Order: sequence, then structure tokens, then C-alpha cells
Amino acid sequence: MGPEKRDALLGNARLLLHPINFNEPFGLSIIEAMACGTPVVAFNKGCIFELIEDGRNGFLVENPEEVIDKIKKIDSIDRADCRKTVSGKFSKEIMAKNYIAVYNEILKNK
Repeated sequence: MGPEKRDALLGNARLLLHPINFNEPFGLSIIEAMACGTPVVAFNKGCIFELIEDGRNGFLVENPEEVIDKIKKIDSIDRADCRKTVSGKFSKEIMAKNYIAVYNEILKNK
């Protein structure tokens, strides 16, 4: 699809459904959606709770019934808060700084 089409699709979506049933190690699609201002409804598995602030940039759910309920409430999410989450935690500067810190920690422990 390419970055431009992906960004247009995600940016024009009302929400991203992320109905995984395993312990998600990161959730790049969640970050991509929120970078476009799109809130996410996702099962609370793995790292998802670190990405989604329930009620602020999306909703964490435990079962399919909750998914339906949260979809009805998706317009209560401020799309700007989704973008703020990404810029505050996952900008290239922040990510580079965090990677360097991890690398330094690994080197220190050798």
C-alpha cells in the first residue's frame, strides 16, 4: 500500500480495531494509527496497556462485548490526544535516545 495510502486510510478512519488474541510485543499498527490521529480499540494483551491510555487515545477491552460498547463511544476520544501520545513517546528523537540508553546499558554490563 505504501506510506501515503496507509496514512490516508488511517487518518480518515474513525478508529482502528486491533482484536489480537496473543500477547502483543509492540503494536506498530497502533502507533501508526495514533500518529494519524486515529483512536484504537484493542484487547488488553501484552504491551497494549503501555500504548493505549484507556479513554484518552483509545479503549482497552477484555471481550467482544466491550468492543461493541467502546466503538459506540469512539467519538469521545480527541484525535489530537492520539497524535500527542505518539509525539510524546515515539518521536524519532525519543526513540533514538531510548535505543542509545539500552545500548549503553548492554555495553556497561559486558
